[in-house]
Amino acid sequence: MRFWLIALGVIILDQLSKWAIKTHLVVGQSVPLAKGFLSLTYVQNQGAAFGMLQGKTIFLLICAVTVLATVIIMNWRRSLPPAWQALTGLVAGGAAGNLIDRLGQGYVVDFLDLGWWPVFNVADSALCCAIVFILILSLREGTDEVFHG
Repeated sequence: MRFWLIALGVIILDQLSKWAIKTHLVVGQSVPLAKGFLSLTYVQNQGAAFGMLQGKTIFLLICAVTVLATVIIMNWRRSLPPAWQALTGLVAGGAAGNLIDRLGQGYVVDFLDLGWWPVFNVADSALCCAIVFILILSLREGTDEVFHG
């Protein structure tokens, strides 16, 4: 249940934030929130994270569907520990949030701008945070017990 709640929460937050950006800003417009630290900048990203793989929409769609299917099957077939349920929920929500954009618009809406880092969104944040913590847990605990029981 934790997996589904977190995934759904990420999707809702991601899509609502993107809707707000598309409603209140025009592409390329930037609004400083914390001068020198954070701005809202509306970007239409046709690539992957950090602007990589520009124009590779089909490949990115296949990757997102594969990631989604993998984490859903993992949570359906096994009773994962709570931390792993939460982390795979973040992965699913992040992948689904950007997949929704790609399928609906052909690009992903990015808007969080630190000035020194590529512009990103809530889905990207969920994915990146999950991956970092998955790596930490994997190194600390190993994955054999989680994935092979």
